[in-house]
Amino acid sequence: MRIVEIREVTKPISSPIRNAYIDFTKMTSSLVAVVTDQVRDGRRVVGYGFNSNGRYGQGGLIRERFAGRILEADPATLLDASGDNIDPDKVWAAAMTNEKPGGHGERSVAVGTIDMAVWDAVAKIAGKPLFRLLAERKGREADPRVFVYAAGGYYYPGKDNSALRAEMRSYLDRGYTVVKMKIGGASLDEDRARIEAVLAEIDGEAQLAVDANGRFDLETAIAYAKMLRDYPLFWYEEAGDPLDYALQAALAEFYPGPMATGENLFSHQDARNLLRYGGMRPDRDWLQFDCALSYGLCEYMRTLDALEVAGWSPSRCIPHGGHQMSLNIAAGLGLGGNESYPDLFQPYGGFPDGVKVEDGHIVMPDIPGIGFEGKADLISEMRALAE
Repeated sequence: MRIVEIREVTKPISSPIRNAYIDFTKMTSSLVAVVTDQVRDGRRVVGYGFNSNGRYGQGGLIRERFAGRILEADPATLLDASGDNIDPDKVWAAAMTNEKPGGHGERSVAVGTIDMAVWDAVAKIAGKPLFRLLAERKGREADPRVFVYAAGGYYYPGKDNSALRAEMRSYLDRGYTVVKMKIGGASLDEDRARIEAVLAEIDGEAQLAVDANGRFDLETAIAYAKMLRDYPLFWYEEAGDPLDYALQAALAEFYPGPMATGENLFSHQDARNLLRYGGMRPDRDWLQFDCALSYGLCEYMRTLDALEVAGWSPSRCIPHGGHQMSLNIAAGLGLGGNESYPDLFQPYGGFPDGVKVEDGHIVMPDIPGIGFEGKADLISEMRALAE
């Protein structure tokens, strides 16, 4: 049993939308295929992965550093104790050979993309949905019902508040009970009007979360906190720079409601520092670490270990990214749910075909691997890369 090839292609996921910090007109993503020598149901087993939106494709790093290390390793050293499957932690260690500690940045995205594809292959070789495989390995019961919220509310050329309301109404019509919009890309007064427009539209049928994408300095973050605390929000997300733990901690003095952050932290060490110094409150706040951006599931499990030491439950994690990998982690390891992009970043976001949102939740289908084969538009792009 061995990995025989690792392929990468950089794909556009461009859109005219913007948040408070960046626009997505030139956004890309890496699509990776980990090709094995195994065959299941008459088809060669290929694991697939991609990086989340908001970080660009990682083709150079994948091809020049990480893929080669895995392929050069003795195949026997990459197998689990039974010899019947690949060991993702051993593959991860091979990829990270000769890498210094720290400097997580883009490296974590490249490794996370490969890691997703490895776990997809491992679950397919085992003939099980990844979420069930993860639950078995942890000795817990998988819960295929996963909470999801609808992320949108981006700034868009010519988009007025009536269009914003219509967008949010469309999410409610599709079964979501929590919706999210961007703030910080306009003045405080303009954002207040946008928030009030959305709250008037959802009118108690759903809750609203707001996301500043790390835009604010401390003074602005506090000014927004004083405005936002007047509304019944689901959370106030990423007010300041993701590494400014002092800013995050200070906000708790001005914002008693739930806050969320973590999507731009890329290691278990960063997560640990957030919990040590960021003033996050385990009874109400939310953590948004995204395995596809932070070295993958192998590292995410180390992050969950760090959370447990700090007294946090995995149920306080709702990952960024809106991809099926995090859905599997949520169902298998007991996370609080997952982000969803109903209309954006396709075909990489969303759920397998036929999966519907009901009362803010979806039910995972029993598809071996991560479940990409259940989404026709996505699997067609994936198979074009490797089969």
